[in-house]
Amino acid sequence: MLPNASLAPSSMRHLHFSACHYKVSDMIFIPSNAYSRLMPAKKRHRVFPLRASFWDSIKSGFLKDNTTQVIEPPLTTLEEEEPLPQEIVLVENTQPDGTNEQIIFSSGGEVDVYELQALCDKVGWPRRPLTKLAAALKNSFMVATLHSTKKSSDTEGDNQKQLIGMARATSDHAFNATIWDVVVDPSYQGQGLGKALVEQLIRALLQRDIGNITLFADSKVVDFYRNLGFEADPEGIKGMFWYPRY
Repeated sequence: MLPNASLAPSSMRHLHFSACHYKVSDMIFIPSNAYSRLMPAKKRHRVFPLRASFWDSIKSGFLKDNTTQVIEPPLTTLEEEEPLPQEIVLVENTQPDGTNEQIIFSSGGEVDVYELQALCDKVGWPRRPLTKLAAALKNSFMVATLHSTKKSSDTEGDNQKQLIGMARATSDHAFNATIWDVVVDPSYQGQGLGKALVEQLIRALLQRDIGNITLFADSKVVDFYRNLGFEADPEGIKGMFWYPRY
């Protein structure tokens, strides 16, 4: 279960956080019933867990005391370097009234700031100026979302789409990324969606060759992120904060 204050919003001050660093594990969880499609392609295909050999090849690039020689790959075009945004159906079910609901993860696309503000209100986060919220989304390296899409059996083409989760990452586009603002609608918590959201975001970052992933976690959710492979204060490294003194 992902607690309400899963990752404190980036504008909160004078709170105590743990600096967490992601350690690549052998496998990232992908629901066995999930399927994905690369946007804008229409064809969907099954997604299966990545094999350990893939992670071994990633580990060799940045594990400490590694003696493996790293060979620079040839430069490629922008289209080859940047994987397309993904949409993955994490959950699909039919409700008693016949309504079909899908929970969809997306690593790209627009986020309505008013809808995001309403989601943050549900988990009790302090409100942030909409202009700054929009700027934060625009300047993020990646914005990942969870949407609930419902379609009644007696209607055609009339889907109800609701934002139920979000996380974003900033990055230097080469080595490092930091995850911010992980949030899941309270009515959808306890279903493993927070875990899936973070894991799919990590997967998308690794696909872009970002291997050093960090975040700042409220003390209440350190164990949640530790179970996802993050290490708190690795080797004594501490997160340092500077605040205006007024």
